[in-house]
Amino acid sequence: MDHFENIISTLLEAEGYWVRRSFKINVTKEEKRLIGKHSIPRPEIDLLAFKFSANEVLALEAKSFLDSFGVNFEQLQEKYEVPKGRYKLFTSENYRSIVISRLLSDLIECGMANANTKIILGLVAGKIYQNRSDSMREFMSDQNWFFWSPEDI
Repeated sequence: MDHFENIISTLLEAEGYWVRRSFKINVTKEEKRLIGKHSIPRPEIDLLAFKFSANEVLALEAKSFLDSFGVNFEQLQEKYEVPKGRYKLFTSENYRSIVISRLLSDLIECGMANANTKIILGLVAGKIYQNRSDSMREFMSDQNWFFWSPEDI
């Protein structure tokens, strides 16, 4: 377990979420073909945060990057038809659509969600390159995505 993910889990639990770590998604061969990568490993969501009273699930990527330059805003804004890079769920609309749809199906199958459960993609960043938290917050908000900056944490 990553220490950063443990800290974020604790903060989310304090906000009323139930948290599950490292959730692997069961994409089918057909879905892999639609993604454009026939041999990708199962996508994994760092943290799933369930708020049952709102019937919502946050699908969060947790990037501490404390020993690097931080999350790069420009890389997060890139767009790809076939997913690549560190931020695949954010930069490839096709990949994101398939993975989030499959995530909901997997959660329903496990009894952890229902057809009306809303899944919200999000990013929790421990460090942001060039301190661009405000720009990143605006971008994430425009996409209706969840975001916690280092300042929020």
